[in-house]
Amino acid sequence: MGAAEPDVYRDTWVRYLGYANEVGESFRALVPVPVVWASYGVATAYVTADAIDKGRRAATAHAQDPTRVGVAVVDTFVWQGLASVAIPGFTINRLCAASLALLGTLTRWPLPLRRWATTALGLAAIPLIITPIDRTVDFLMDSSLRKLYGTPGEPPTAH
Repeated sequence: MGAAEPDVYRDTWVRYLGYANEVGESFRALVPVPVVWASYGVATAYVTADAIDKGRRAATAHAQDPTRVGVAVVDTFVWQGLASVAIPGFTINRLCAASLALLGTLTRWPLPLRRWATTALGLAAIPLIITPIDRTVDFLMDSSLRKLYGTPGEPPTAH
C-alpha cells in the first residue's frame, strides 16, 4: 500500500495563503484599501482551490458516489470560508480598529507610530486566534451543516 498523496493545501507552505486576508487586515491602517481587498482575493482563491482539491480527492476515492464529492467540496469550502477568511478577517479588523482608536485616545503617539503599532498587534494576534477559531468552526459545523450529511469532523476525504 503506497503513501497517501500529500495535501498541498494543508501540509505545505501553500496553506499560508489562507492567512493573506489577516495580514491584509493587519496592514489596513498603512496600505490602500484595494490592497486589503486583494488579500481577501488571495485567501478566497486558496479556499476555493482547497475545496476543489478535496472534491477531486473524493471523486478519486469514491467514483461511484457523487454525493461524497459534493459533501467534500461544500464542507471544505464552508469550513475554510469561515475559519480562514470570514471570522479571522473580522477578528483582526476589529482588533486593529479598536487598538488604533485606543492608542489615539490613550497616547500622544504620532499617527504613523500608532498605525505601525496597530499593524504589529494585528500580526502578533494571528497565531493566537487560529486554534480557537478553528475549534469554534469545527463545533459550529458539527452542530449544524454536518448534521445534514451525517459526517462529523472533517470531510470524508480530508486525509
